[in-house]
Amino acid sequence: MRASFLPRGVRAVDEELEELRRRRLLEMQAKIEEQQRQAELRRQLEIQKRQILQHILTPEAKSRLANLRTAHPELAEQLELQLIQLAQMGRIVSPITDDQLKAILSRIAERKRDIRIRRL
Repeated sequence: MRASFLPRGVRAVDEELEELRRRRLLEMQAKIEEQQRQAELRRQLEIQKRQILQHILTPEAKSRLANLRTAHPELAEQLELQLIQLAQMGRIVSPITDDQLKAILSRIAERKRDIRIRRL
């Protein structure tokens, strides 16, 4: 059926539904674009983080950090952020060696609390 043959009330409902569909489509497109922008921003930040770490770690330390990232991603993220902050403040003048990274890791591990639940 053509819209011109439909009663006015039905045409109004069809037009209203079409307008709702158009709005919903625009909302979905905007949401997808925002998600894409966020993903691109995260990707760029990750690239910058990797570049900084590339400059401040020796190959052995990078390897240890990669292993840590596999086993304990949260701890690796915390360590990376701490190292980047130190580098940005100018407190890292030469690349961090594997031994230095181990020492930093042990200090971070000491700060973590070991919570135990004892039953009485």
